[in-house]
Amino acid sequence: MASNKSRFLIALAFLAPALVCVFLLRLWPAAVAVHDSFQAPGGGFSFENYSYIFTDEDFLNSLKTTAIYSIIVNPLQIAVALALAVLMNAGMRTIGVWRTIILLPVAIPQSVSAVVWGVALRPDGLVNSILKTFGLEPLRFLTSPDQSLASIILIVSWIGVGYWMTFLVAGLREIPKSLYEAVRIDGANRWQQFWYVTLPQLRRPLTFVLVANTVANFLVFAPVQILTQGGPQGSTNLIMNEIYSQAFVLSDPASAAASTVVLVAVTLLVVTIQFRLMSAKEDQA
Repeated sequence: MASNKSRFLIALAFLAPALVCVFLLRLWPAAVAVHDSFQAPGGGFSFENYSYIFTDEDFLNSLKTTAIYSIIVNPLQIAVALALAVLMNAGMRTIGVWRTIILLPVAIPQSVSAVVWGVALRPDGLVNSILKTFGLEPLRFLTSPDQSLASIILIVSWIGVGYWMTFLVAGLREIPKSLYEAVRIDGANRWQQFWYVTLPQLRRPLTFVLVANTVANFLVFAPVQILTQGGPQGSTNLIMNEIYSQAFVLSDPASAAASTVVLVAVTLLVVTIQFRLMSAKEDQA
């Protein structure tokens, strides 16, 4: 018993710094946010903050914009990451060079990437200069309500695709080659090999990437704040940017706390649905 107790204390000593960090940086701020979200302006328990944000046009617009953004960016990033993972796993020539190019954005902070893209997408920037070379009209990437959200999706995907690709490449390398040999003997072409072998065997890595990617995209903030501040006309006002505006621009921390609770609840709901769907598919398989 003494031996087991000493092992437990040693393990606890090693885990203590991580547990303290989790408590101070995650659990305690979450508890404070929930507490503040139910505080009335004059003190006491109240749902007034929630009533306010769900009648606030800016917050409702941020929910709508975040929903549109997530519906587009999540499948886009996963599809591109999966396609790149398959190519990286296929033994292409100069694979090391291509892998470096794809993973380079992962090593650059989001804020730096946002600044670089902001310069490239200016009306007189590199991208419009290339368009003019081909005789095309310049575009208002970050200053047009119709193009700004697509530009943010492009920038965020450029940053994130390489990161998610690494997990899928690791999953592909775990698939036994004997499975491919077996289906090739049965006459399966490459598309059939991908559909009946690769995808089913990648279900667990894909589930992780789907969930982690969803959470990461719900929390996107730096590119929006640096490049558009939620504009023009609220077209890029994602929920994280709206929470920042409530807390630090409008000096309304109670509404920001309520919005944070809503964001966490929506994220947990979406992630739970994703887990259920992927688990159901795995059970059917």
